[in-house]
Amino acid sequence: MNETSPIRTETAREFPVAAPVVAPRRGRGLLWFIVFAAIAGVAWYGYKTYYVPKTQTAGDSAPARGKGRGGRMGDQPQAVGVARIVSGDIPVVLSGLGTVTPLATVTVRSQISGYLTEIGYREGQMVKKGDFLAQIDPRIYEAQLAQFQGQLQRDQALLQNSKLDLARFQRLAQQDSISKQNVDTQAALVKQNEGTVAADQALVDQQKLNIAYTRITSPVDGRVGLRQIDQGNYITAASTNIVVVTQIHPISVVFTLPEDDVSRVMKRVRSGAKLAVKAYDRGDTVEVASGVLDTVDNQIDNTTGTVKLRALFQNEDDSLFPQQFVNAKLTVDTLANVPIVPTSAILRGTPGTYVYLLDGEDKVVVRPIKLGETDGPRTAILSGLSVGDRVVVDGTDRLRDGAPVRVIEDGKVGASKPDDAQPGTPGSEGAAAATGATMPAAQGQPPGEPSRRERRRREQATP
Repeated sequence: MNETSPIRTETAREFPVAAPVVAPRRGRGLLWFIVFAAIAGVAWYGYKTYYVPKTQTAGDSAPARGKGRGGRMGDQPQAVGVARIVSGDIPVVLSGLGTVTPLATVTVRSQISGYLTEIGYREGQMVKKGDFLAQIDPRIYEAQLAQFQGQLQRDQALLQNSKLDLARFQRLAQQDSISKQNVDTQAALVKQNEGTVAADQALVDQQKLNIAYTRITSPVDGRVGLRQIDQGNYITAASTNIVVVTQIHPISVVFTLPEDDVSRVMKRVRSGAKLAVKAYDRGDTVEVASGVLDTVDNQIDNTTGTVKLRALFQNEDDSLFPQQFVNAKLTVDTLANVPIVPTSAILRGTPGTYVYLLDGEDKVVVRPIKLGETDGPRTAILSGLSVGDRVVVDGTDRLRDGAPVRVIEDGKVGASKPDDAQPGTPGSEGAAAATGATMPAAQGQPPGEPSRRERRRREQATP
């Protein structure tokens, strides 16, 4: 075909012109899209990285620059409650776990066999020694008693006759009218009859005693328990339980103390002192009864390393019940005129045992102390504090050595109102201290720095 043909010429011109026009337009659109996306990303990153932190830093920089004495003037004083060290007496108390143990617990059984014909007590009744409890049918023993009494009378008659014969034989022997052998034989017969009469008398006495046993009485003063057998049942001697009587007035508490405390207790016991013992409930919060130490066991338990002690309680109000678990507290001695600090003021940490001591009126310092005996909310101080010193008892969670404080009186925070208290402000901290509550600091926020809510409030107030 001819190269100048209209068909080939038109085809050759259209193909090279159409391809370069479409490709450049698509490439430019994609390129501009990438450029704009990169600019937007850089702008957003710059806003988040530089603009926002600088604004917050500007709002926070004011209190940071104003930190006063030595560059910490903006440090807000912590509202605290204080207590004054006083002189007083602290009892030396030893505590141990104890069990209420009756002085006498008697399981009443019959000493003879027979049918139970009568019950003479109410379950839970208080009885005295000798009070009637139960009755066993006595008729069989009364019949045996009559039989033995008849036998005794017969043998007593034989004995009387043998004695009369002996007297006659002795008179005849003096007249040489009878041999000495007959006299001796009659004398032996008298001895034999005397023995028979004595045996008969013993049988009579035994049956009288059995009849007495048919009436069962209480052996001790105390409280009777639940009935263990009903009327009409046959009772076997020494094997059938009728009832249990427990003495509860007075009652004892058996408790244990570590062997290291034995010498202190025995020293006071040997001196003749009456040591007071108080029994507290299972939760060790409520005093149940008070008594005195009665005795100390004669040996130490090698398994537990403790010694047993017994305390007596009058228990007139029945506050102690047999087998009840109690916490026994034995007062061994009393420390007189020693400095006393509230236990709530004592802290433990790197310095050891310490308190925050009020230095002047607006600052606290850390003061290491040495503790003595503790009596619940009070603790004796052996060294480190003097009478008249003031220590922090409330609001110690954010304190440090040398921190400024503001003392609250009677648990109140100056003249601040609850509505004005904001998180992170002195008023709110004082209110929390007054009510005994603590407000945790925000995570990652140093103590004394403004909270997020405070920073947002300052940003809104900044034009």
